[in-house]
Amino acid sequence: MIDEKWLSDNDPVCSNRRGFLRGVAAVTAGGALGVSIPLQGADIVAGASAQEAATPLPEYVKWKNPDSMIVHSDQTLETRRAYTGSVITPEEQLYVRNNIKAPDDSFIADRDGWKLEITGVKSPTVLSVAELKTMGLTTVAMVLQCSGNGRAYFQEKLKGTDKAIKGTSWALGAAGCVAWTGVPLKTVIEAVGGASPGAKFITGTGGEKIPAGLNPKDIIVERSVPISNLDTVLLAWELNGKPISLAHGGPLRMIVPGYAGVNNVKYVAKLSLTDTETDAKIQKTRYRVHDMGTEGSADVPSVWAMDVKSWVTSPLSDGKAGRVTVAGVAFGGMNAVQEVEISTDGGKNWHKADFVGPDLGRFAWRQFALSTELEPGSYTLVSRATDATGKTQPEEPELNAGGYSHNGWLAPGVKISLA
Repeated sequence: MIDEKWLSDNDPVCSNRRGFLRGVAAVTAGGALGVSIPLQGADIVAGASAQEAATPLPEYVKWKNPDSMIVHSDQTLETRRAYTGSVITPEEQLYVRNNIKAPDDSFIADRDGWKLEITGVKSPTVLSVAELKTMGLTTVAMVLQCSGNGRAYFQEKLKGTDKAIKGTSWALGAAGCVAWTGVPLKTVIEAVGGASPGAKFITGTGGEKIPAGLNPKDIIVERSVPISNLDTVLLAWELNGKPISLAHGGPLRMIVPGYAGVNNVKYVAKLSLTDTETDAKIQKTRYRVHDMGTEGSADVPSVWAMDVKSWVTSPLSDGKAGRVTVAGVAFGGMNAVQEVEISTDGGKNWHKADFVGPDLGRFAWRQFALSTELEPGSYTLVSRATDATGKTQPEEPELNAGGYSHNGWLAPGVKISLA
């Protein structure tokens, strides 16, 4: 079992990294800690067709578990619902989302030699990963979730109408709970003299090569987040205790706990503390929450902090009546998840679930379970989470043109029959 004294309710950073990573290894090797939650039958995932199930893994992620993945495209792979219930998601089962085609192996040929340019500070500098490793070390467990996770439910709602939402039909599997290891950005910034006056944003730039003839600002992965996150941002070189793979941003990734995946810049090569947000297209007009029929712009909210969310991971198929354990995962985005309720009748009646397994900090998800007696019949299993500020998942979230940040509890419901 993971020793609770390694973690703090208010501080996501693990002070005993060696012990924490031993716990991670145990979780990824053996599944849930403290409770046995069986995976039942074939998972039912909106957007997962027979063709997707049969699509082979792209070459750069051949090492992933093919049984756990849905291949939407070379750049978008989703974790099957039945594989999303672990305390820590093994990298072999973690979803993939690349805004640009993944770079070649040259990026990780010399991991320690990878360079990070730092500006917007008193003493601008360039540091190698090897140098960053001398400046500090910490580990944080957090939910990594694509901004479009749940888009399939928005798209399903619009079927038969004159409206449509473009983008990958993610159901629930564009998310995982993983442990990142690296140096706190705040430590690095202090070492180079602190932020320049007027800095309001942390801007990270990916090191992917932009094809000749294209406007870099249209292609580059460059994201800005409020400087209020300086205390929690991490420059990470390990994922679940191993060097970060190329598919997930190695050799160095900017990690912003509590924020949607796009803000966690892969292959980060430049980092600047700026007084304005970047004017790169991925920030200026994309990943913006705007109404149907409108265009994204700097005048509407950016996809930043994640919302409270949960879903059922077991059971996912028909079975026998009697004692049944309904289980799943829940998280609060920037806040710890405080409570989860489960309904077996589609939301008419609710019952408080118990948290099971370890608490890995406010940015990680929690396993939950409810053991209940169910008679023969049909059931709709749903879960509803509340975070530490009292914010509860809505039945249905408001539509937005990008299909971002779906956190409704009704659409992901699981329908089963018990005999």
